[in-house]
Amino acid sequence: MAFSLFGNLLGKKGVIGLDIGTASIKLVELAHDGGRFNLLNYGIFELSNQEEAIETSHAGKLPEENIVAGIKELLTRANIKSKKVIASVPSFSTFSTVLSMSYLSEKDLAKTIPLEAKKYIPIPLEEVDMDWTIIDTKPATGQGTPMVDVFLVAMAKAEKEKYKRIIQAAGLELISFDLESIGLIRSLLGNDLSPMAVVNIGGRSSSIMVVDRGYERINHNYEIGGFEITRSIARSMGVNLARAEELKRSMGLLQDNKGGTKIVSEAMRSLLDMIAFETQKTITNYETGKTIKVQKVFLVGGMANMPGLADYIKGKLQIDVSVGNAFARVVFTPKLQPIIAELAPTLAIATGVAMREVNI
Repeated sequence: MAFSLFGNLLGKKGVIGLDIGTASIKLVELAHDGGRFNLLNYGIFELSNQEEAIETSHAGKLPEENIVAGIKELLTRANIKSKKVIASVPSFSTFSTVLSMSYLSEKDLAKTIPLEAKKYIPIPLEEVDMDWTIIDTKPATGQGTPMVDVFLVAMAKAEKEKYKRIIQAAGLELISFDLESIGLIRSLLGNDLSPMAVVNIGGRSSSIMVVDRGYERINHNYEIGGFEITRSIARSMGVNLARAEELKRSMGLLQDNKGGTKIVSEAMRSLLDMIAFETQKTITNYETGKTIKVQKVFLVGGMANMPGLADYIKGKLQIDVSVGNAFARVVFTPKLQPIIAELAPTLAIATGVAMREVNI
């Protein structure tokens, strides 16, 4: 097992943000003090064998007892004392969309939304817990009625119960669930309401989200992630997956006169081009018919810091692209300064969900 932790950094108790991802378990412990967020602790739990991590099913399908064991070991090794947890729910475990609807009253809206939800939720409504919020209003024109944009989200009850069992078995207290996408918005964008996109490159898939006025507008999942890129390098270089992962992290897209570096770079390009294409398509789909333009793209996830990646995606999209900094509004010990840039995109979801109710 691989860990990245720093003890109890400030000697306090806070709230834990938990992110059970496709390749690892991440947690961040935050406290709220004097109007600022303080990073108390963090941990990352990964499969020690890279080939096992790449070839086996993702963490969401691991036996519950394995996930529980990983969380417990993180808590022990990082000496985390907090018990209160806010759990991130990954996008592949939820159903979400934005509905544009006529508005007469909250009561009428509450009656109409379940009827509309059936068009977007692929399982019976009695099997999900559903929530919604109005994220935009549009005044009536002519003889028409006012319109509202409603953000709708649903989570399968069975999935929700699984998370509850895992957290309880780990000896923690579940405060609430939070969407992965909302956690990212909270940690990366803060109060910035301008239109932006967030590309989260995970182990087995990537999510591409457009955010406007502080709310998720479109979220597209694409089945290419870091593990597929590692496989491509392994095939091109004739090396095992562990060595390919090492080359990906150290060389990335950098090029020099060494043939090996060029092969590593070229092995990734077709897959990265697909991610860039899907990002551009998602952004264009949102911009079409609107007078706004997405201003910036943030990269997060385990691959975000790969050498040359941000510049490469920027060249493809022709807009500003940078690595997301989840700790931009977080106070942390100076001892972490040498590695904070590496940690920030990896811990973006866990940090964002911990920010939700960190002052309790």
